[in-house]
Order: sequence, then structure tokens, then C-alpha cells
Amino acid sequence: MLLVGLLALPVPSSGPDSGGGTIADAASGLVVLWCVAHAVRTARRPLTRTAAVVLGLPVLGIAVAAVGASTVSAGTTGLVRYLQIFVLVPAAVLVLVRDRRDFRLVAWSLIGLALWQGAFGVYQYVTGTGATYMGADIRAVGTFGASDVMGMATVVSYGVVCALALALGPAAPKQRQAAVICALLLIVPLALSFSRGAWIATAVACGAQLAFAGVRRALKVLAAVTAAAVVLVGGFGIGTAMLQERITSITQVADAPDQSITDRYTMWAAAVDMWRDKPLTGVGLKAFPDHRDSHASVALSSGSDTGGAGAEFRRQPLLSPHNMYLLVLSEQGLLGLCALAGSWLACLVLGLRRLVHARGGPGSGLDCALVACGLLVWQLVDFAYADIGGPSTVLMAVVLGLVAWWALSRRALEGEVPR
Repeated sequence: MLLVGLLALPVPSSGPDSGGGTIADAASGLVVLWCVAHAVRTARRPLTRTAAVVLGLPVLGIAVAAVGASTVSAGTTGLVRYLQIFVLVPAAVLVLVRDRRDFRLVAWSLIGLALWQGAFGVYQYVTGTGATYMGADIRAVGTFGASDVMGMATVVSYGVVCALALALGPAAPKQRQAAVICALLLIVPLALSFSRGAWIATAVACGAQLAFAGVRRALKVLAAVTAAAVVLVGGFGIGTAMLQERITSITQVADAPDQSITDRYTMWAAAVDMWRDKPLTGVGLKAFPDHRDSHASVALSSGSDTGGAGAEFRRQPLLSPHNMYLLVLSEQGLLGLCALAGSWLACLVLGLRRLVHARGGPGSGLDCALVACGLLVWQLVDFAYADIGGPSTVLMAVVLGLVAWWALSRRALEGEVPR
């Protein structure tokens, strides 16, 4: 059931006025219902006490912020959305993944999804049918469309992290070789996504995975990646000029930043200003757009331009600070941020502790540990540049479920269940 739900993730919403609901949201609801039915049928407590506390911790801040929302509909919508992404879907994944074999199957499914989206993204770049970037329709966005330019970059990044983890694990040589090939292939669509946040998060997560796996392996993989980058960019000239300009812009965040970076800084400052007004509970769920103009400076533009990939030119309004930590801080205050970040921190600490144990032998699940910890590191870094929104958000909930399974499930410490 979980794998069937993954197939619906790349399907975008029907349009900007669809209310934000997607087929992926419906699929995630079915996964949660399936999990409930499974728990009732087996008549067993689905979560341990520790798992219930860690996954349920964000509910406190979310509920308080929902009560403080400007309207009942906004509070209800925000409550359902946050519970879906950070509580219900991760808990369902934790329950439905039976053993490491299931975990690896989901990880390979993420790689397959990334290869599909990445191949489509490369096709968009080559044929000029992608989203608009610097006046040309070349930005690789996969099936997510111009309204969700981060969707394909997120999926491909997850694929890179999973593939590298499986390549570093104690799997059979053919599986490790396949994982290495997948990771190298996915570098191309990741580069053509022109997503600076995804690049940074992937580099940090992969670096952490290499450090966890050992220095010798790290040097071998770095050599392979460097050689592939030289061949792809230097030899074939894949996106050389625009990629170099995009990479250079990362170092210009303080010195002559472009308008997108200026907008982001302005929204970050507005989010902090909102938090200062209501430091404990924030301004309420879904309330950032309502308070944005009264707290933002005149440097903020009216919106960002989107188009291409089958969509007409459109001014996309800036409705969030594009920083998950500041979004939670502004709307849920210190209470919500501490609860949500505390849940993530607990998963990180518990996951790393199990990773240290997994390095002890070939049958201890090192590949699963590297997948879970790598994905969580990627997500925590990416949250500094992005927040929730679009079909890829449901995929993020599935990823958080894999992280929770490794960090909190007793089954992560056991072998495969006989089929």
C-alpha cells in the first residue's frame, strides 16, 4: 500500500485554484487508513511509548497555533496539513514497514522515482520544454510543473542520498554497483534543476554519510564523483555557463544578491518580526500571508515569475518565508518550534546512536542507518531554504516516516521477518 501511494506523488495539483489538495494527499490519507485498519486487525499497540511521545510532540504547538488562527477555516486547514505531514503519515510508515527488507524496498522505490523524474527533467532541459529560467524554458522540473520547481529537485535529492547510502552499505557487490550508477546518473538532473538549496542540502547530507561510513570509502566515492563531474560538465559541457553562474550566485548572498535572495531575506525578517509580536504562540496557522505586508520592507517584490513546462506565464505570490524554521516560529511561536524541532532532534540523536551500533557488523543494517540519517540531515538543511507545499511535501512525510522507523522502531534492530 505504501508503494502504491508513492506512485501518486509526482502528480501535480489541477491548478493554482484547486485549494492545494492533490492526488498525493488522497493517497497519503489511504495509507493512514490502511495503517489504522492494520492496527485494529492485529490488535497490537502500533507504537512504542517513546515513538508515541516523539511523533506526538509536535501536536502541542500545532493545536495551540490552530486555536490562534485568524479564521476557523485557516486553523482547521493548517491543523490537518501539519498533522498529516509531521504526525500521521510518518507514524503510518513506521507501522507499515515490517523489517529492513521493506525499508530497502522503499529506498529503492525512491531511487526509481528519482530516476524517472530525473530522466524527464533532462529531457525538458534538452528539448527546451522545462520551466522558465533566465528567459529560456530549460529548468528541469519533471512532472511537478512550473508551480512546484522544487518538486523534482527534492525527489532527485532523496534518490541521490538513498543511492549513496545503499552503495556504502554491506549489500552484494552488484547491488552496490547499481546504487553507485544511480547516484552518478542522478547528479545530472539535480544540477539541471538549478536549485541552490537542494545542491547545498545534498552536498551536506552526502558528506555526512561518507563521514559515517569511514574515511577510506569517503575518499573513493569523492574521487568517483569528481571524475563524473569533470566528464559531464567539462567534457560534455552540460549546462556549463548557466550552472557556473548559478553556483557563483551562492557566494553572492550578501554581496550583490539577486532579487530572489533579496525577497527571501525580506521574508525572513518579516517572519522574525511576526514572532516578536507573539513570541510564545505565534500569529496562528496559515497566517503568514495575512501579516506579511505589515512586517515586510519595501524591498519585497510582488511575487516570483513562473512559466514553461506546459504552463502560462504567471506571477506567483510569496506566501511563505521559504524557511521552515522561520515559518513555524512566526506562525506557532517558540512553543511550536521547540516541539517540532525537538521531535526532529530526538529522531536524529536516536538514529545516530543506532548508526554507531550498526557499524559493528555486516548484518546490523548499516545501509538502512545511512539512508535514514542521510535523509534527515538533508531535510534539516533544506528546511533553511524551503518549507512545506506541493506534492513533494507528502514524499517528505514518507521520508520522515523512514527516519522515524530507524530511530524509534524495535524492528529496525531485528533481522528480516520470514515471508
